Amino acid sequence: MLGFSIIIITYNRPGDTLELLDSLLRLDQRERYLSDVVLLNNASTEDYGLVHRYLQVHPELPVQFIDAPGNLGVAGGRNFAVPHSKAEWMLFLDDDVVVEDPQFLVKLWEAVNQPFAADRALGAMGCKVRYYDNREIQVTAFPHKNFEKYKDRDRFLTAYYVGCAHVIKKEAWRAAGDYPTDFFYGMEEYDLSYRILDAGYCIGYDGRAELFHKESPLGRKPRPVQLSMMWVNKSKVAWKYLPVGYFITTAFLWSGFYLRKSGFDFRFFFSSIAAILKIPFRIKKTPVSRLVRNYLKAVEARLWF
Repeated sequence: MLGFSIIIITYNRPGDTLELLDSLLRLDQRERYLSDVVLLNNASTEDYGLVHRYLQVHPELPVQFIDAPGNLGVAGGRNFAVPHSKAEWMLFLDDDVVVEDPQFLVKLWEAVNQPFAADRALGAMGCKVRYYDNREIQVTAFPHKNFEKYKDRDRFLTAYYVGCAHVIKKEAWRAAGDYPTDFFYGMEEYDLSYRILDAGYCIGYDGRAELFHKESPLGRKPRPVQLSMMWVNKSKVAWKYLPVGYFITTAFLWSGFYLRKSGFDFRFFFSSIAAILKIPFRIKKTPVSRLVRNYLKAVEARLWF
């Protein structure tokens, strides 16, 4: 089916979800480029009655509202939602995103249908994300670690996509496989990115399609438990797909990052180290091919942290 399936995982943000849905309703050529919307409620404790009433009033917005059987986390929620989508291109949006450009879907369709590489089909793509409050580019949602060098480029190849707003081709998802089920929170995009690349696809960025994210420019302060999961999961990714040296640097440098960001909260520090030390004994290495390593070098991927 032509166009996009939009997949939204929502948790305790009925107001933000309602604003996102309303922005989708206002998009130009929606009937042509929007196949369906899969809205998965990830076991929220807040009432989504306003969202249900909105969907009853606007049946022209093709939304499947699905209640997850429990809080599946980000990775599990996406795995659960994907089989319900209909289109070949899947657009994943966080529930606190707003799409203001009426031509967003038109620009996104043009972007995914322009080749990024001569030898690789496009498997995933990120778009430009700006802060909702100050309209500046969100650095943490920009899919390249060398932000200053790449920030003014409209289009480039990269090594990964960012979760809050990205597109994945369904055939690339099938070839790469689901998100790892032990990644409840954080770094699941890196894991799938390496597998998409290893399946023979490329990952791109096109800044002509942009949207706005309600995350504060000061950043959301992750709880120590979230930082712990991110630290352990990033170490898992480095171990599985990269040479051993990158696993060591990632595990070590993220320990300092965890301490700094958590305000030296040691509640999860030692348990994280214990979990990381077990990774080589519990997770099989499946390193990416030499072709992918050459690709990563060509796009200036940062692998050591």
